[in-house]
Formats: sequence, C-alpha cells, structure tokens
Amino acid sequence: MELKTITDTLLTGDADVLESQVKAALDGGTAAKEILNGALIPGMDIVGERMESGEMFIPEVLMSAQAMAASVEILKPLLADGDIVSAGKVAIGTVQGDLHDIGKNLVSMMLESAGFDVIDLGVDVAPEKFVDAVANDGANFICLSALLTTTMDTMRRTINIIEEKGLKGKVKVLVGGAPVNQSFADEIGADGYAADAGSASKLAKTMIN
Repeated sequence: MELKTITDTLLTGDADVLESQVKAALDGGTAAKEILNGALIPGMDIVGERMESGEMFIPEVLMSAQAMAASVEILKPLLADGDIVSAGKVAIGTVQGDLHDIGKNLVSMMLESAGFDVIDLGVDVAPEKFVDAVANDGANFICLSALLTTTMDTMRRTINIIEEKGLKGKVKVLVGGAPVNQSFADEIGADGYAADAGSASKLAKTMIN
C-alpha cells in the first residue's frame, strides 16, 4: 500500500476505505509512525490548504478530519511513546457569552490532525478558564473563537487578563470567527488571526517552529 494512496483517500473523506487501507498498510509491514507522518498528517496539511483556497468546503473538511481521527485510533496502540511528538498544547474555546461551536470544533480537529494536544474548553468560556489552561495545564497556545460582534470584546478582556497575570510571554493567543479580522486582532494584542480552520492550523505550526 503506497502512502500516497492513503493520502488521496483521506482527501476524499471516505473513512471506511481509509481505515481498510491503513490496516492493509500495517499488515504489509509499514510502520504506524510512517503511516501517520508520511500519509495522514501531510494529507491534512493539503486539506487545510484547500480549505484556505476555497477548493474544499466545511462539510468535506469535516469528513476528512473525522476519517483522519478514526484512522489515528487504529494507529495509536502501535505507536511508541517517541513516535508522536506533540507540536504543542492548545486550549481552545468560544468566548464567554457566545454559544457557537462549529468553527471552534473544526479548528480543534484540524489542530489535532496537525499533531497538537488540544484542550477543548467548550463554549461560553470565561477569561479565567483560559488563564487556568495556561497556568495549570501548560497550554502554550490559546485559540479564542467568537461568532457574535457582541462577544468580540471578551477576546480583548481575555488577553488583558492573561497580561495582568504575567502569562503573555508564556502563551501565544490566536483569534478567529466571522466578525474578527486582522486589524481587530492587532488592536487587542493577539499574536495571530486565522480566517478559517486550515489557516489556523498552518499558523499555529508556523509559530511553534
């Protein structure tokens, strides 16, 4: 089983075929680490790029991300401790007062696919919870999502509290969501802005490197 075949199937989002190909590759002697790093993670990089360019849409991206997650579950028991090197730890949530979670969930899946440890704090997340994720859980990235213009200012408040607690140097703050743009991110002191899940994953990887 060629790794490119697995990558191509991941791009179609067909979880059943992908799982059977991953199992066939394992049966054929391909190491789990090689399948993960040589086929699945590069495949999700392509998914992110295609989402960014408008070639793939949210339903297709979700299918690929879910197919990836199912295949990773097959590989996990066969991966040694050193085979998965975490890209970083991310605490993600929709800010206080906002209950939208589709965008946040998609970013979370893309980050996991890119090798990040993700702490999903859910929706309506108070600034203090993000602070706790840095101080107590060792998150080195915080991703703030908002879909309502009325909750955008909570992003500012969250960053202010992070600064007040002396944690700004320990964590990178990324923001996103329909009403958010680069100028607002700059205004509130965020470290980065992503327009979609694909670019969020790419930006986080760039920043960790």
